[in-house]
Amino acid sequence: MAAAARAPPRLLQFKLVLLGESAVGKSSLVLRFVKDQFDDYRESTIGAAFLTQTVSLDESTTVKFEIWDTAGQERYKSLAPMYYRNANCAVVVYDITQPSSLEKAKAWIRELQRQADPNIIIALAGNKADLASRRAVPSEEAQAYASEENLLFLETSAKDNANVSELFTMIARKLPLESAANAQRGGGRGGSTLGGAAAGQQRPGVDLRGNQGQGNGGCC
Repeated sequence: MAAAARAPPRLLQFKLVLLGESAVGKSSLVLRFVKDQFDDYRESTIGAAFLTQTVSLDESTTVKFEIWDTAGQERYKSLAPMYYRNANCAVVVYDITQPSSLEKAKAWIRELQRQADPNIIIALAGNKADLASRRAVPSEEAQAYASEENLLFLETSAKDNANVSELFTMIARKLPLESAANAQRGGGRGGSTLGGAAAGQQRPGVDLRGNQGQGNGGCC
């Protein structure tokens, strides 16, 4: 009996936004995840930076993240809704050596809970774990807060490449993969360009395998 034909692997696309105070290491996390690089000295992000990277979950499913790395400076705060609108997931980053950065992270999380898609997956990342000797935020405190707010949580180090890929893989495994695949099979792309979707429109993700030959279209 001939073996059944194996279904082609799925490539599902989701929008991810990084939020957090300036200098907590958001851009360093993304650079490590996307390019496996780390720079000791990086200029502050202006507005937002856009990158993409994939995570293979198994032989049949790969998740492509469209990553918006937002600036942490207060003067750019008003731009943030433009980037987290219709986002499927968010990483809110704080610096384990700076308690004030955790308070800022909590403020971002409250804003996401009020204004982002109600189904958004939020991960709290305590970055700069390589500076354990200067730790000012106990991991137990952040973990308790994450559990209380139903958030994913990991401590990371972009410098040492600790838990960086694990963070994004953990998020990928929580995404509504079947909903995204079903939306594509039903003929809908499920995505939108930045600012091009109606406010509050849910973005289940895009199956890129089903759109080969078409332009990738929007950036977010």
